[in-house]
Amino acid sequence: MTSTASESLDSVFETNPYASVQNLSSQEAAVLWEYAKLARHLYLVIQRTNALSEQPDQYLVARLRILETKMGLVLTLFKASIWGVINEQTQNAQQQEAGSLVEDDTTIRRD
Repeated sequence: MTSTASESLDSVFETNPYASVQNLSSQEAAVLWEYAKLARHLYLVIQRTNALSEQPDQYLVARLRILETKMGLVLTLFKASIWGVINEQTQNAQQQEAGSLVEDDTTIRRD
């Protein structure tokens, strides 16, 4: 939309375009003017929301990047701790097996 067309649409806020229509009473012209102003407000809101939805909020994107980095660190630490627990359980199981093998060993050895 050009600036001239935009200015003519914004003039609806200043002057009543229906005031000069002779078939309308002053009350009808006033009601139609309020509808015209409401329509223009809605059009401006739609334009603004479309502009906001088309481009990402740079501040939000930056904060989400920081959160993503922190979550990556938390995931890495979580995986490391889980690996440590699993590794410890495996070592304990191996030590128990080795201990039970020594106890079950009935071979006679010479020293």
